[in-house]
Amino acid sequence: MTDTARDTIRRRILDGETLFGAWTDLASPLAAEISGRAGYDWCVIDMEHGAVTEADLLAVLLAVEVSGAAALVRPPSGERLRIGRALDLGAAGIVVPQLHSAADAAEAITFLRYPPAGRRGVALRTRGGKLGTLGHAEIRSVNDELVGIVQIESPGALREVDAIAATDGVDVLFVGPADLSHSLGIPGQFTNPTYTDALDAVVTACRRHGKSPGILLYDHASLGPHLERGFRFVGVGSESHFVAVGAAAALAAARAAAG
Repeated sequence: MTDTARDTIRRRILDGETLFGAWTDLASPLAAEISGRAGYDWCVIDMEHGAVTEADLLAVLLAVEVSGAAALVRPPSGERLRIGRALDLGAAGIVVPQLHSAADAAEAITFLRYPPAGRRGVALRTRGGKLGTLGHAEIRSVNDELVGIVQIESPGALREVDAIAATDGVDVLFVGPADLSHSLGIPGQFTNPTYTDALDAVVTACRRHGKSPGILLYDHASLGPHLERGFRFVGVGSESHFVAVGAAAALAAARAAAG
């Protein structure tokens, strides 16, 4: 991804554009590049539940960047060093999982920003710092490019969703449907009013504070209703899902042709 594309993704989010992405979870640079070249606006490299390790991360980041998609990273947790390592390797933004309050979100966002706006460690010759082409006086300009995405997947985060949306540097409030439904005591019940009310609360908070509501959807029939509900940062599946569905469809077609 060029510096221009890296700068553009955050502006597109904050402008309210509808953006589609994919979860990159196979730790394969080739799979990541294929996904990005399909035309997705962004790919999230998943280190929480996917196969990607820190040893794999640079190669997968480069593959997504080459494809033209924005290369975002979900670290395995929201600690400063986990976030900092992904940023130093060149992530255009961070998806922070398992936050349970506005205070958690506010702290995590400081890890995305160089001082004085945040607590990110300063090293000028990292990929995320543009490999020494920015001096000490300019390095903080990177702060404005980075996308801050906070997952809403617990009752605590849901209770404080308005305060989270009001937090400077939180650009996307991203619903994790599985975690949120399980934490609400209605696992997988995505039409349950308790769950749909939670979705509406996220969208309302985002609208009030000029942020983008996001969600990951594996059921493509649900894309239209979620877009109508107001979601604008939408994942349409993962690499492992694409492989599983494609493999099953190809085999079903072959068996049907064989009679």
